[in-house]
Amino acid sequence: MIYTVTFNPALDYVVRMEQFQLGQVNRTTSEEIQFGGKGINVSVLLKNIGVQNCALGFVAGFTGKALENQLQTMGVDTDFIHLPEGMTRINVKLKADCESEINAQGPKIGFEQLEQLFERLERLEEGDVLVLAGSIPSSLPSDIYENILERMEGKQILAAVDATKELLCNVLKYHPFLIKPNHIELGEIFGVQLHTEEQIREYAGRLQQMGARNVLISMAGDGAILLDETGGFHRINAPKGTVKTSVGAGDSMVAGFLAGYLQSKDYRTALKMGTAAGSATAFSDQLATGEEVLALYQTLK
Repeated sequence: MIYTVTFNPALDYVVRMEQFQLGQVNRTTSEEIQFGGKGINVSVLLKNIGVQNCALGFVAGFTGKALENQLQTMGVDTDFIHLPEGMTRINVKLKADCESEINAQGPKIGFEQLEQLFERLERLEEGDVLVLAGSIPSSLPSDIYENILERMEGKQILAAVDATKELLCNVLKYHPFLIKPNHIELGEIFGVQLHTEEQIREYAGRLQQMGARNVLISMAGDGAILLDETGGFHRINAPKGTVKTSVGAGDSMVAGFLAGYLQSKDYRTALKMGTAAGSATAFSDQLATGEEVLALYQTLK
C-alpha cells in the first residue's frame, strides 16, 4: 500500500483571464476549484492510473470537509486527522499572460494531532510506501520529516521524499528509497548553477553518496535522469506536447515512478512511467487521467 502525507493540503481556486492588470478590476474567462497539496496530488494521480493508496494528513473547517468528501468521491482512500480550529487553506492560482499564486498559511497543528498522525504511521508494514512531500507548516517542528523516518527505521518501508534544500538533505541519512529534486533545486542544494547533463549527473551522485537510494532529476523540457541504487544510469527525453501548467507535474512524476516500480520492479520502466505521468499533467489543465498517462507512456523509448 502507498501512503501519502500532506501536512498542509489546500483548495486551489484556479482563475483564468486573458491578461492580469495589477490595481485594476480583472474579469475571468473561467474558474474552478481543484484539490491541492503535493501529497494529495500524488494520491489523486495514483488513483487515476489505478493504484490503490491512502491519503494521510490534516484537515480543518468546512474547506477541509469539502476536500475530504471530494477525494472520497473520486475514489481516493483518506484517513485525515481533523483539527479543532481553523480551516484548510484556500490558494489562488492565477493563470493569465503569466502564472501567479497566492498561497495561504493553513491551520495550526497541535501536539495531540501530530501524535495521532504518528499512530497512523505505526500501522505501516514491510513493503509499504510512504510519500512525504511539500513544505512544513510553521506550527510543526522543522525536523518533522526526520522524526517520521527515524520512527520508520527497521520496518522496511520505502520512503519517497519530495522536498528541497535542507529539508531534503537532512533526511538522506535515513536512506530514502526515492528523492526527486529538479535540476534547479539540485543546484540550489549545493550552491551552484548546473548547465550540462554531466554536471547534473555529478551532483545527483553526491546526493546518492549522502544516503539516497534512487535519485530522480526532472529537467523540464529536457526530460529526466535517474541514478538507481544498483549503480545504473538512465536518461529519458521528454515527450512532445504543449505545456499548459506546471502545477502538479512533479507530484505526478513521483506517483508515476512509484507505480511503475511497484508493478515491474524495473527502474527503466519506473522512469518511463514517471516521465509519462509528469508530462501528461503538464500538458493538461489538471492532474492527468490514466488514459492520458498511458498514451504518453507508449510513445517513450
